[in-house]
Amino acid sequence: MTTQAASQPMILGELRLRRSRLKSLWRIAQQKPVGAVAALVCIALILVAVFADVLAPYDAARQGVPRLQAPSASYPLGTDNLFRDIFSRILIGSRISLGVGFGSVLLGTIFGTTLGLVSGYFGGWVDMVVSRVIDVVLGFPPLVFAIFFLSIFNTDRGFSLKAFTLVSLAIGIIITPTTARIVRASVLSIRNLQYIEAAISIGGSSPRIMARHVLPNVVAPIIIIASIQIGNAILAEAALSFLSLGIADASHPSWGAMLQDTRGVWEQAWWTAIVPGAAISIAVLSFNLFGDALRDVLDPRLRSTS
Repeated sequence: MTTQAASQPMILGELRLRRSRLKSLWRIAQQKPVGAVAALVCIALILVAVFADVLAPYDAARQGVPRLQAPSASYPLGTDNLFRDIFSRILIGSRISLGVGFGSVLLGTIFGTTLGLVSGYFGGWVDMVVSRVIDVVLGFPPLVFAIFFLSIFNTDRGFSLKAFTLVSLAIGIIITPTTARIVRASVLSIRNLQYIEAAISIGGSSPRIMARHVLPNVVAPIIIIASIQIGNAILAEAALSFLSLGIADASHPSWGAMLQDTRGVWEQAWWTAIVPGAAISIAVLSFNLFGDALRDVLDPRLRSTS
């Protein structure tokens, strides 16, 4: 009896907390309808990538369907010049496009957050060295730097863990400076606050202070820039795949590689260019719009003025 009496208030409290969270999400969705729709599209893209093998009617490398068949009931997005179903390849290709996008943003966020924390917290010559390194990376056009990096280190062609890591690393490096600068600016704004000075005065070590007191207060801008950078990473991966520097092969297509494979028949079969291009555009636009809405929600200054 005692256990039941104690557990009932806890259950009611959890239900009320869940209802309040659902109400908050619904209120945010009403305030940011475009961002809510973009979030649903992003979730749908992720689910498609996870369950691509189940959803795809054909294997990505399977040949034997009619060549350059226009979109129809049998082939919703048509077929390409190599007798393959484009709908199946779009679904399976989302794995590489989104996988590299998320992987590169993860690496870029880790690198950028680390550099931004160290640079903003210590200042002085550390800040100067980190800033000069960032300026060097920014001195190269992003796509040219990625091509240069992959031309040297990525000796494998086709799908492999090593190639996936190198492509993600190349894109992660070119998005690191933006994250580092945003994190650095956020750290500088809280570096001299009283609770940081109090933590220093009681003998807290620098790594502990950065991990326990500084980092939690700059999580919001990190999440915002990461969500926006996913779209940029997907676009960069598509460009590299179009230039034959990606990791796609016949069994593991990507949207950029699909454009490369069919570029000779675009005038003859318009859907071979429109469909992969539309997939890239929808993914990039959805993540960018979601990032913008997330910024408005998480940034207190923007939230107070809306």
